[in-house]
Amino acid sequence: MKYLIFSDIHGNLEAFKKLLSLKQIKNIDKMLFLGDLVGYGPDPDEVINLFKELKNVYYIRGNHDKVISDLESSSMFNPIAQFSAEWSKSNIGGKNKGFLRKFPKGPMVIDSFITICHGSNFDEDYYVFSPYEALESLKFMTTSIGFFGHTHFPIMYMYRNKKINSVALESNKTIKLDVNTRYLINPGSIGQPRDRNPDPSFIIFDSDKKVIKYYRFKYDYKLTQKKIRENGIPEPLAARLESGI
Repeated sequence: MKYLIFSDIHGNLEAFKKLLSLKQIKNIDKMLFLGDLVGYGPDPDEVINLFKELKNVYYIRGNHDKVISDLESSSMFNPIAQFSAEWSKSNIGGKNKGFLRKFPKGPMVIDSFITICHGSNFDEDYYVFSPYEALESLKFMTTSIGFFGHTHFPIMYMYRNKKINSVALESNKTIKLDVNTRYLINPGSIGQPRDRNPDPSFIIFDSDKKVIKYYRFKYDYKLTQKKIRENGIPEPLAARLESGI
């Protein structure tokens, strides 16, 4: 079985469309989306429409999905995120907002051996940035492999023999998984990379061969920047697409 694992599209239509056009995902059996379909980007309604067309996709909500579908207030967001969330609310149709509101809460177990969550396995909004935080998340995970989003930072945590290590993922590198190791893996972000590389990233997991492969790709971020600026969304959200921060 081949799984596409992707996260944090954040209303970036150009990046999302490019992902779906890539030859690497043509023979995928299932898609696993880790949350934050909208927020920050200039095309929330269009991204939702495209997402609704996907087949064999399993998904959970992110914190921006909750806020923009009115399940939570934007008051806890920083001013830029709050502005973009309120802007997104006014630029999503009623049916699409209802669709977004029904996104399930993570964690979710897929096919009995994969767990997906947005932030962590004990709190969907918690940021996992360190081995210690990854270990805390693993304590609440019942499967040997898990995928998470939220940080926009591609990384793999490995727990074996009561020790946890991490490794940054490298593009086009295949990693063989060890049956005696537990994994917590972040594929990075489609719509807003933050690891100082503006290219979106995703993972393909081959469960038969027990390997993951990490990919990056280029897209027309300048068009997304243009839309952000034309819609009066804060400038930092356009600038960061070029720098990957």
